[in-house]
Order: sequence, then C-alpha cells, then structure tokens
Amino acid sequence: MNGFFKVPMAINEPVLDYAPGSKEKAALKNALKEARSKVIDIPMYINGKEVRTGNTKDIFPPHDLQHKIGTFHKGEAEHVHQAIEAALAAKSQWENMPWEQRAAIFLKAADLIAGPYRAKLNAATMLAQSKNAFQAEIDAACELIDFFRFNVQYMSEIYSDQPSANSKGIWNRLEHRPLEGFTFAVTPFNFTAIAGNLPTSMAMMGNVVVWKAAFTQIYSANVIMEILIEAGLPAGVINLIYTDGPVTGDIVFNHPDFAGLHFTGSTGVFRNMWNAIGTNIAKYKTYPRIVGETGGKDFVLVHKSADVDTAVAALARGAFEYQGQKCSAASRAYIPSNLWEELKTKLVAEVKTMKVGPTEDFRNFVNAVIDEKSFDKLASYITNAKSDSNAEIIVGGGFDKTKGYFIEPTIIVTMDAHYVTMCEELFGPVLTIYVYNENEFENALELVNTTSEYALTGAVIAQDRYAITQATEYLRHAAGNFYINDKPTGAVVGQQPFGGSRASGTNDKAGSKANLLRWTSTRTIKETMVPVKDYRYPFLSEE
Repeated sequence: MNGFFKVPMAINEPVLDYAPGSKEKAALKNALKEARSKVIDIPMYINGKEVRTGNTKDIFPPHDLQHKIGTFHKGEAEHVHQAIEAALAAKSQWENMPWEQRAAIFLKAADLIAGPYRAKLNAATMLAQSKNAFQAEIDAACELIDFFRFNVQYMSEIYSDQPSANSKGIWNRLEHRPLEGFTFAVTPFNFTAIAGNLPTSMAMMGNVVVWKAAFTQIYSANVIMEILIEAGLPAGVINLIYTDGPVTGDIVFNHPDFAGLHFTGSTGVFRNMWNAIGTNIAKYKTYPRIVGETGGKDFVLVHKSADVDTAVAALARGAFEYQGQKCSAASRAYIPSNLWEELKTKLVAEVKTMKVGPTEDFRNFVNAVIDEKSFDKLASYITNAKSDSNAEIIVGGGFDKTKGYFIEPTIIVTMDAHYVTMCEELFGPVLTIYVYNENEFENALELVNTTSEYALTGAVIAQDRYAITQATEYLRHAAGNFYINDKPTGAVVGQQPFGGSRASGTNDKAGSKANLLRWTSTRTIKETMVPVKDYRYPFLSEE
C-alpha cells in the first residue's frame, strides 16, 4: 500500500434546512408518499445475492401501527454460516484490490446519498425509525456521507504513514494489512449513519464483513445496501443478515476465522459478547479486535454563573430531539439553586410548545419511540415517578400507544440525587433534574462523576471560566465527548470523534483515524540493499 494517490479532501456535507417551498422539502415529501404507497419485500444479502427465506416479519412505522410498509425475510443458522463462507471467499480478491479502487466505491456511495438517494434514505429513516425531517437529514444523509468521505481520507493517511528514518542501505516500510479472517458488525436502530459506518469502515480497510442489523432498522439498512451495490461493492464483501442475536453470536464467536467485532448497542449485550470471545479465545487464529459503543447516562451540569437561556436550549434539544433515543441524549441534569426558578419556568414553557406526532407532519418535534418494549419500559418509569414522594413530574408524563408509541417529553424533578431515573439509562424523552446548592459546585461535580457507570457524553454550562476549567479537569473521565456551553449531542464526523469509556464502550472514536486503525494489522518490512555476508562484528577482533 502507498500514499501516492491523493483522495479529495473531505469536507462536512451541508445540512439542508427543508424550508417551506424548498426543493428538498418537496423531494422528501414525494419520497415519503412513494414509500407509504407500497409494501416492499426486503431480502438478506449474502454473496451479492438476494436471499428470501419465506419466514417474513412485517414492518410498521412506530408512529403509525396500522400502516405496513414492508416485510423482511428472517434468517436461520444456515444463513450465518453462508454469510461467513461468502465473506471468506471474497477476502483474497478484496484485500488485494488497490486501496484507491476501494476508496472509489465509498466516495461514489457518498455522492449517491448526497444526490439521487438523499430523499429516499431520509424518508426510509423517517418512516421506519420515526425521525423527523431534520433528525433524518443530519443522520441518514449528512453523517453517513461524512463517514464515507472522511474515512476515505483517513484511510489514505494511514497508508501513507511510513517510517521517517532509514539507515544507510536499508529501506523500512509499513504495510497496514486487513485483519486475518472475517469481521462482524452489529448495528443499532437509532442511527442510519452508524448502521452504514460500522460495516463499511472495516470493509474500507480491506476486511470482509458479516453485518447483522437491528430488526427495527432493516428498512433503511436495505437502502444502504442498495446504494453500496450501485456504488460497485463486490459480492461477498459485506453480507447483510437478519438473524436472532444468540444464534448468530454462537456461530460467529465459535468460528476460528473470527477476527473483529464492531458493535453499537446495549451494554449488557456487549458484555455478553466480550465474555463469549474471551471464553473462545484459544479457538481463534488471531486475537480479535473488539470495538464497542454502548450506553450512556449523559449529563448537563449547570453552574451558578450560567446563562439561563443557553441552559434551557441545551436541555430542550439535548433531552428531547429524536425522543431522547440517542446514546448521547441529556438524561440527567444538575441545576444550581440560584437559577432554578427562572430555568424551570422557561424550560417548562419550551417543552409545552413541542408538538408530538407522526414524522410526516413536519410540525412535530417529537415522534414515536421505536417499539412497544421501549414504550412499556418508559411508561413504567413515568408511572412510578407519579406515585413516588421523591419525584415530581413538572411537565409531560403522558403516553399512548393506540396509534403509535408516543411518549410526551417529560421532566422529572427529584430531591434524591440517586433517584432511579438519575442513574439508569432510559433511552427515551425523559429528563431528570436534581437541584443542588449553588455554593456546592464541587459536590455537584462529585455527583456527576460517580452517579453513573457510563461515561459517554456530558456538558457544562457556565460563564465563569474558572468553573469551566474546574469541571473540565474534574470530569476528565466522566465523558468521552465533553461539551462546554452546548448540548451533549450532535457530534460531527471530522470535528468531534465520538465515543466514551467506562461502561459506555471502548472509546475508539468513530469519525476519526483512530477507529480505522483498529481494523488494520501492521506489518513492518525491512529491506537490506547490500546484505552482510559474515556473522562477525568488529568488536570480535583481538586488537
């Protein structure tokens, strides 16, 4: 591999605003209408072929449970084996393809999303994952485009990273090889961009992939595969399957050629996977790479010097955009007593203006949560808070699954800094607030740092620079992405590489060169131009 070929310099894809009368808004509405007008049949993709099993499962928008938009074909154990075999069969030719030819595929995919597929992919995300137009735009379109373009740039930089020192008569070089075996991508429902990035970041570096998508994201995953195939991705490089987790894991993690896991999902599932890999470690030809981004209990810490309007906006957007179904969503907040009454009044007033309903109505800020399991879990927390003397719901608290899985944006205030919703990840539009003594900022810092096992994102809101400095240092390990005077969500590829530590994952920073390096195995090559022909060194002389 070499760095001779220079790829186009990556820049972030501009976010379209879907203003009234705009071309993009008209195109998106037409795409939504088209998608709702039919029921599509979604196959698995193994070795470049569409695989239909006849064992189908229906797809309904979470906000419109009576309107079927598709069916997908569930796979069995045999399909996991077939996907692994297809990947391994494709490995030699794919890893030996010149890197710039691989790059061209993903650059083309980025341009396809930016152009002819933009409305289709956004509409799919709006329907099947219940995202409003803006949330779909920044996710399915812009972030996935950015992943493809920036990762290509990072790939070229990695391949051009060569030893700077060479002794006389010696040429040293590095080969950034793909991993030996196949890799496994497990992707979540909440971000189409993550679903697209996890398998492609591994494939880009010459690896072959078995990709298991979340069942609730298959509708838009199908569009991603359509785009990759049109972009020229060869058969067998990425194999997309819809199989049960335990069945899939048992086969993948017992295979001697398993070489890497790229995961985004729940902490419990990731820990079980890690345990299975550790148990089977002696079976593998090489030590697998394990990269995972899991849960979060993300915080907003407001200092007594904070601007109240800044804090209100950070909480309103951070907690309730995409129904709080972001692993980075603001879930717990610490408010100083001197600002509480003003902040409370303004925040409640803001939340009351948020319209809740289906994504096709562009006036709705909050849409449905992803499925009934999530709805029931959130409803139970809200119901318990209503009867708990340690909690008070100051806005929201309603929920209804008659037509869709709708949860009102809800704010709970508690006198107990360790109340259950201050500690446990809810993954929904529920924010819990604890009011602390304005003169006990250090105690608040300690609460933020020790309350949760997670360390994904967090924010401090303050005007006092000494307070910002103190929080930045004290909370060094409390958040992998730390925000100052902003909400704790909205990481941008190339600007804020994303990931956290502690129970939030391995912090391998999607959207940076560091992540791609995890999918390489470096070989050092030393070539001696005029080799020695005698083992004897000068010191062996008697003189």
